[in-house]
Amino acid sequence: MHGVFAGTAKRMGTAVMRRRRGAGRRVLLAPLLVGACGALGLAASPALAASQAPAGSAQGQPAHSSSGEPGPGVSVGPVTEVSKGCGGQNAEVEQATAPPDYVYEAWIGCGGEGFARSVDGGAHFSKPIHLPDSGGSDDPAVAVSPSGVVYVSYLRYHDHYGYPVVATSFDHGATFKASSLIPPVKNNWGDRDFIAAGRNGTVYVTWDYGPSAADLKYTCAPDGSCAYSAVDATAVIQKSTNYGKTWGPITPMEPGFPAGGGYFASTLVQPNGVIDALILNHPLTPGTFKVHPGQEYFTSSSDGGKTWSPMVEVGGSVGTLSDTEWWIDGDLSIDRAGILYATWDSQPSSGSDIGWLSYSTDHGRTWSAPVRVTPDNDGAMHDVEVVGTGPGTADVGWQSDNSPKGYATYLRPFSIRHGWLAPVTRVSRQYGQPKIWPGDTFGLSVLPGSLSPFGPQRIPLSWGSAVSGSKNSGIYSAVARLRRP
Repeated sequence: MHGVFAGTAKRMGTAVMRRRRGAGRRVLLAPLLVGACGALGLAASPALAASQAPAGSAQGQPAHSSSGEPGPGVSVGPVTEVSKGCGGQNAEVEQATAPPDYVYEAWIGCGGEGFARSVDGGAHFSKPIHLPDSGGSDDPAVAVSPSGVVYVSYLRYHDHYGYPVVATSFDHGATFKASSLIPPVKNNWGDRDFIAAGRNGTVYVTWDYGPSAADLKYTCAPDGSCAYSAVDATAVIQKSTNYGKTWGPITPMEPGFPAGGGYFASTLVQPNGVIDALILNHPLTPGTFKVHPGQEYFTSSSDGGKTWSPMVEVGGSVGTLSDTEWWIDGDLSIDRAGILYATWDSQPSSGSDIGWLSYSTDHGRTWSAPVRVTPDNDGAMHDVEVVGTGPGTADVGWQSDNSPKGYATYLRPFSIRHGWLAPVTRVSRQYGQPKIWPGDTFGLSVLPGSLSPFGPQRIPLSWGSAVSGSKNSGIYSAVARLRRP
C-alpha cells in the first residue's frame, strides 16, 4: 500500500483490493447534449466530414511547442482550493457544469466522497460535504440532466459486494439521497463507474464488473495507483428510469462476459436518446484472465443499453495502451454539431508515452487519423481528456508529471478545420509533488452560457495535487477563458 489513496485500497471482508484505475471519466454535460444541440439542430457540414488530421498534426508528430505558458487567446483566472476543510488526502476529481453558471466537483476525500458546488461559474465554491453511503468508496463521476438534476456516482466495497452508489440531488447539489446498485453475486469485484443522464429521469451507470474477486492480480506503481495483471473484466451498464431510485439489471456492453476485457466505458447520451461509449479493452487470456496491452473502442446503443453496436477501434495505428497504466485512460465528448471526440495515450515504443486525439463526423462509424496532443518525448504519464464546444471545436486537457517539478495540468483548444488554435497553457499555477498521488482523473467542462458566438469561452478545470510542501493532495480549480479565433 502507498497510503490511503495511492493505490486506493478497497476492502471487501478481509480481502484487500487495489483499483485498476481510479474514473473521463468525466462528466458529460447533459443540458448541452440534449438541450442546446437538439434545439439548434446543428449537423456536420460536408467540409467537416472528411476524417483527416489537420495539417501540421499528423500522427507521430508533435503538434505544438511545450512552453506551457498562456498563449494568445487564452487566459487563466485565480486558482481556488475546492477541498479546503477536508483533512487528509483529496484526489481524483470529476466535474460537471449546468446553466446558468453551476460548476459541480466530486472527488475522493472528506471521509469518502467529497462534493462542492459553485453558483458563479467557478469563482467561488461552497464548503465541501460528505456524500451519503460513500465510506470505503472511490471512482467518482458526475452528470447533470437536461432539467438540472445532479447525479454523482462512486464505486463502493461493503459486505462482500463491490457496486456503484448513485447520489441524486434535486436542489442543484445542496442535498443528496443515495441508492446502491447491489449485484446478484457476492464476492464480486467492481471498478471505475461513469454516469450519464438523459431526459425524464433516465440515467445510466457504466462500470467494470467481474463475478469473482478471487481472479484478480495486481501490479502497482510506486507513486501512483494500481493496474490489473489478471482480472475477469467486462464493461457493463445499468439503467434507471426514476431518477436513480431503482435500477435495471447488469447488461454487458461487449461480447465475452465474464471476461470481455473492458475496463470502463466513458459514456454520453445523445439528444435522441442514443448512448455512446468509449471502452478501453484489454485482451484477456482465457482461464487465467492475464491482461495484455489494449486499445480504445467506440460503441453505441439505440435501445436504452440493451444491445450495442459492433465495436470500432479508435487510434490503433499509433500503438497499444500499456497493461500497467494506473490512470484512467480514454475520454469521450461531443460538440454542438454532434461531432465526437476521443482522447487517450499510448506507449508505442519502450520508454515513451504520448497523448492523442481523434474525432468522428459520422457518429463513430469512422474516426480521423490520430492527432498528437502531448509534445514531450518521455515516459511520463499523460492523462488526457476532452470537452466538445462549438461546431467543429473542442478543448483538450491533460495532467502529467513530465516536468521534474512534478504534476501539472494543461489545456489547448482544437479545431478540426484549423488544428490547434493556441499554444499550450499550463492551468495549474503550482506543480504537484511527483511522489504524492493526485488521482487518476481531473475535471474538464465548458460553461453552457459561454457557448454563444459572442464573448470568451469559459472552461473550468479541476485537479488534484500536493503543493507548497503539503504531505497530502488537495483539489484545486481555475477557469480558463478562450478568445474565439
